[in-house]
Amino acid sequence: MSAALRPLQEIPPTAEPRVWSCYNTSDGQLRLDLSRDDIVKALAKGDGTLWVDIDTRDQQKVEMLRDVFHFHPLAIEEAVGPDSRVKLEEFNDYVLLIVRTVAFCETTDDPYDLDTANIAFFLGKNYLVTVHGADTNPVDSTREILQRKPELATHGPAKLMHAIVDQAVDAYFPIIDRLDEFMDSLEERIFAQFDQNALREVFAVKRLVLNLRRHLAPERDALSVLTNRPSTLLTPDTQIYFRDIYDHVLRIYDSLETFRDLLSSTLDSYLTQVSNRLGTATKALSVVATVTLPFVVVSGMWGMNFERIPLHSNPNGFMILVLAQLALGLAILAGLRWRKLL
Repeated sequence: MSAALRPLQEIPPTAEPRVWSCYNTSDGQLRLDLSRDDIVKALAKGDGTLWVDIDTRDQQKVEMLRDVFHFHPLAIEEAVGPDSRVKLEEFNDYVLLIVRTVAFCETTDDPYDLDTANIAFFLGKNYLVTVHGADTNPVDSTREILQRKPELATHGPAKLMHAIVDQAVDAYFPIIDRLDEFMDSLEERIFAQFDQNALREVFAVKRLVLNLRRHLAPERDALSVLTNRPSTLLTPDTQIYFRDIYDHVLRIYDSLETFRDLLSSTLDSYLTQVSNRLGTATKALSVVATVTLPFVVVSGMWGMNFERIPLHSNPNGFMILVLAQLALGLAILAGLRWRKLL
């Protein structure tokens, strides 16, 4: 049979891109893994709570942001870009929030290396769309919580966004605990042991603190606007929960400021100890050079090639000169101690 006469049912249909989604209907039923048509119908109904999670590593799923949700092209570009800045932008029917998750990178040997990833949120009247380009623990954890507690979706999309953002911010606390351990170790190595290799560790930890501040500062500003600016998508009761996250961000930021000051003090103490040790060594060498100066002068004078030199023919001349040099050295040493230079 030719290809033109082949039955239509034998041609495999085009696979539809599947995204993880859940929909809590107005009557309290929770549906998972909706098709594209079901997502469109849920958006058209305008009630219930719809959550769609999109992985930007699949371009077909990314196209749903434009074809299904009809988000602004600039908003899509910001949400998809892995290096987009943390921000909050308001549009006519939705809000775009981008937060950054951080964690220590487990694939490198550097204990101070960070692994970061952006999570973008499109918050609408009855939907929440999360966009990310890597496996993120806050999104995965919220999925698991939703499967155990389906009633979480009954509180609206803003409450779902709060649950994810809360976990993204809480991811900073283990890093703060590790920083505290790093600081204790650095102080022990610098003040107790004076490990000269600790200088590299000081700069590495300082770079880590600066990177965390750079990630957290715009997130603090975005959450400040989110918690204080009136919005039709966020009720005052919901903003109270985001205000709690904002308080966590402020506490983390204050801890980073404290670590930065401690690192500056530790670096100054390290450089001061280096300077003091150098001064002590220089002082010791100067004392040795000063005390041995009579030996150099006297030996040089009596070692000249002249016929008439005092004590030249004296059988005890050598011992007399040695004792004279020792006496001069001790006199110089006593003078230094009297002048409190030692």
